[in-house]
Amino acid sequence: MSNMQISDVSASVRSAFDFDVDKFPLYGPDNMPTDQYGLFRSDTGFIDGVKSISSRYVPHSTDDVCALVEAAADSLFDGEVECKTHWNRGHYVSIKPTQDRRVSIYGTKDNIFPAVIIRGGFDGKGFHGTMGLFRDACQNLEMLRKVAGANVTIRHSSGLRDRMNFLVDTFGNLQEGWENTIAAVKTMEDRKVNFEQFIGETFAPKAPSESDFAACEADPNLKIRAVSVWKKRVEAITKRVKHELASTRDVVVPAGDAVGEVSGWLAFNAVQGYVQHDAQAKQGHKGDFARILRASVDSNVKLAESLALGV
Repeated sequence: MSNMQISDVSASVRSAFDFDVDKFPLYGPDNMPTDQYGLFRSDTGFIDGVKSISSRYVPHSTDDVCALVEAAADSLFDGEVECKTHWNRGHYVSIKPTQDRRVSIYGTKDNIFPAVIIRGGFDGKGFHGTMGLFRDACQNLEMLRKVAGANVTIRHSSGLRDRMNFLVDTFGNLQEGWENTIAAVKTMEDRKVNFEQFIGETFAPKAPSESDFAACEADPNLKIRAVSVWKKRVEAITKRVKHELASTRDVVVPAGDAVGEVSGWLAFNAVQGYVQHDAQAKQGHKGDFARILRASVDSNVKLAESLALGV
């Protein structure tokens, strides 16, 4: 989606989510009454994967999502922004400003700028706003999990437009989260790690057994799936970090050579980028936004962040 003025964001979101979510009673066999209700989209019907709800539950509306987006945009950004939407058993919206908000991490080719992700689910967990980052060197949209102040939660309810002042103040708190995000990224950049060891520790739970490695070394024609998958994963992540060393640091590592020491920031992005862009996607994670969400909760990405930060 192209850049737009903040004043136009709400209309864009309303157009993308041009449907209602309604609550209807659920019945047992032979129209047996129950005290449970289901949620249905007005355009596609029953929302698969969302649990039944009680009579007290009030689903939020597209207008509530628009109120959240307006509050976030007004409190954090000005001028033009880019807005993207996604539906996955709930409403997701990302907003990021133009590239003049860039912060340099290394030279002129490795920069980040803020991106707010808003989630309005139907799982009873409330609305969530997360201060993430967009890295232009690899087109990664990332949500760091170890950064203080980068998340806000708003109690799930309808009629949010009547609470705009509260919403603006709440999202304004994410500005501190952005400052903490910058500090965390610079900590990663300053921290040096051995890349091969970093990958080994990040994916240790998925590593083949030593006996499988030894068997494949002894017989090059032997095919053990766990070893083949491991090698392909390591090769893909190594290819990513070598590309970024060349494109952002002007450092060329010859094919076949070990990477050795790199910044924790580069190592983390090689893992995050692999999960977001390269790893095989299961059902429900095929689109670009869905892959961003998958990477944000991936256990290997979380571990890579901890290792890169040294925590």
